[in-house]
Amino acid sequence: MTNRFFELRGSHNPHRWNLPLNPSVCVGPPDMLFMYGGVGLAASIEALERTCERPAVWATAQYLSFARPPSVLDLDVRIFYKGRHTTQARVSGHVGESEIITVSAALGDRPGGAAHQWAQMPVVPRPEECERVQLWPDHGDNYNRRVELRMPKGALRRDGTPSPDGRLALWARTIENYEMSASMLAIFADYVPSAIGPALGEANSGSSSLDNTLRVRKVVPTRWVFCDIAVTGMNAGFAHGDMRLFAENGELMATASQSMVVRRRGE
Repeated sequence: MTNRFFELRGSHNPHRWNLPLNPSVCVGPPDMLFMYGGVGLAASIEALERTCERPAVWATAQYLSFARPPSVLDLDVRIFYKGRHTTQARVSGHVGESEIITVSAALGDRPGGAAHQWAQMPVVPRPEECERVQLWPDHGDNYNRRVELRMPKGALRRDGTPSPDGRLALWARTIENYEMSASMLAIFADYVPSAIGPALGEANSGSSSLDNTLRVRKVVPTRWVFCDIAVTGMNAGFAHGDMRLFAENGELMATASQSMVVRRRGE
């Protein structure tokens, strides 16, 4: 089995998987660590793919609560439909009796299907030409130290002016150089909320995800992933945004979207 960003364990039940939670898959201050949301979706996708023996086409997570180390997240896979080329299934992720995440998904492939890409990667500097950035405070050896982020100069506004189009350009890669996969894309997809602060011109604005949806087009080998993020709108304390995830060669690998609770300064 290919080494992954997280440790997903099988059990005596072929439809149940276990994700041990430790600081390496969590974010937040040392005394308030919680599982990074993208890891929850990623582990669910991995559990689905290994149970159904088909690649993920689409998966959406609804975040219900926080999971904290050193607990274990149990992931129960339930298959609702298995056809010739497509499987539809669901994952319930819980710690004890507390449900943390629910993921619905479709998996499969259709041999000989047409392949085309209309979305094009923006013209941006290569990652090595971009400045290294840290979006969140450094709280020690947790998830944030395992991912390197780079942005074109000026992409993250530091002068207090809002982004006119709500967009944010971001290169991302794992420090440990894990193989690209749908689950790895799910982890990077959880950077959509990072565009909220620049969109508002408030670097300290916070948000929390209500959901995380990944639609997989084609996973290809790549060291860096370019995340083209856009906040599409917000109202009444909620915001919506999306992302296109490209390989270094411009191949569109996936798209993602989220809805978020927005917390302004002082809230």
